[in-house]
Formats: sequence, C-alpha cells, structure tokens
Amino acid sequence: MNSPPLPSLLGVFAHPDDESLLAGGVLAQHHAAGARTGVVTATWAPDSRRAPELAAALAVLGAGPPRLLGYGDARIPESAPGESRLVDAPLDEAIGRLVAHIRAFRPEVVVTHDALGQLTGHPDHVRTHQITVLAVATAGLEPFYPEAGAPWQPSALYAATHSETGVSRLGALLERVGKSVLTVPDAYVTTTVDVSPWAGVKWAAILAHQGEVARERPLPGILARLPEAERNEIISTESFTRLTPGPVAGHPCRLLA
Repeated sequence: MNSPPLPSLLGVFAHPDDESLLAGGVLAQHHAAGARTGVVTATWAPDSRRAPELAAALAVLGAGPPRLLGYGDARIPESAPGESRLVDAPLDEAIGRLVAHIRAFRPEVVVTHDALGQLTGHPDHVRTHQITVLAVATAGLEPFYPEAGAPWQPSALYAATHSETGVSRLGALLERVGKSVLTVPDAYVTTTVDVSPWAGVKWAAILAHQGEVARERPLPGILARLPEAERNEIISTESFTRLTPGPVAGHPCRLLA
C-alpha cells in the first residue's frame, strides 16, 4: 500500500539558520516526497549580509526563495536598518505581514518555534512563536487582514521543541559556551521524526550559513567542530509539539495535517 502524500509545509522562524537547525530534516523530507515547502524568516533585511546565506540554505532544502518579514534582530541593529526590531514591532502589523505569506503560500502545515524560544529563549524566537500562533488562528478568517489576500486555514501548527531527556548532549554543548538550555517535559513532544535519511542535506543547509559556522558560540559553529558521527547523531532527530487541533500524537515519521 502506498503511503499518503506528505502535506505542504511552511516554516516560520526568527533568524536565518533557524530553519535548517530546527526543521531542516522535515523540510528536506517533504521536498523529497514532492510536497511544496517554504520558509518565512522574521528578521534580517533582504540586502543584509545573512540574506544570501539564507537563500543558499533554502536552495539546498528545496524550500524556494527567502520570504522575509523584514524586521530587525533584537540583538543586531544592523540586521534591518530603518526597520523596527521584531520585538518592538506592533503585534497587529507583524501578524498581518505573516498572514499575507500564509495566504499566498496556502500551506497545510505550519512549523515554528516553541513557546520557550528554543533552548536559549532568544526573544526573537519567543516573539515569532506568538506571532505565528495568532497568524495561523486568523489567516482563515475573512474579516481579519482583508488586504492580505483570500483566507486560508492551515490544518495543523507544530512547534519545534526539545525535551528534557532528548537534549542531553546538545544541552551540554550549549552550556559549555555559556548558553542557557530550556526544555519541555517529555510528554509535550507529540511528534518525533527520524530525519537521518536527510541528515546530509540538513547539514549542507546549516553549512550554507557560513557566517554562523565560522563563529564559536552559535550552534552551527558548535556543530561544525564536532566529530561527524556525534554531529549526525544530534541533527538526525527533530521533535515537535502539535498545537492545533490538539496537541495529539503525530505519526512517528512524518508531519501530518
């Protein structure tokens, strides 16, 4: 019996490289199966230094061109000169920008950060989670943001996350460079995906973010300094919490609408 086709998938993440680190495996998996995939990135301007790296990573993953909300990174003012930082932007404005992307792409599934802000609790991650939850809730309702296109309601929203028992090796690496490690209870993980068949593609996408790979404290740089076997073990599993309409347990090897 043939497996059902994988759903179209739109990732919404705060920074260039978040898409590859947190969901590069499922993006590659869905693309390989013929599903439409895309990524919206909340911060950094189209002409910023990280934009070409983002474009290269998305090309590796098969996720199309960059889709940028255009806000500034909370900690890097030059990321989007003349624009508000994401954390300072009016909530309604940011939701409207994302709703326009959701309605244009029409994904069956949306994936974003968890409520903790992904291990280190970066404020841009937290804000992106909040904006995405509200955008998914309103994208299908015609009275909201009529200028953003025809309504479209995704079938499911997932948050990429890390559980208490599933983060041990990665957590130790982050603590070694002075970063905090925020995790969710194991019961919060509803879907765990073995992405080892696409680990090579995922790693190539991470490497496309060359500026972060060259630095010591960002996760791409930490991973680049590991032995290949240890790195592959870390990047070959991705965990998610299904937020709507649930959470309910997902299929062990794919994200389903």
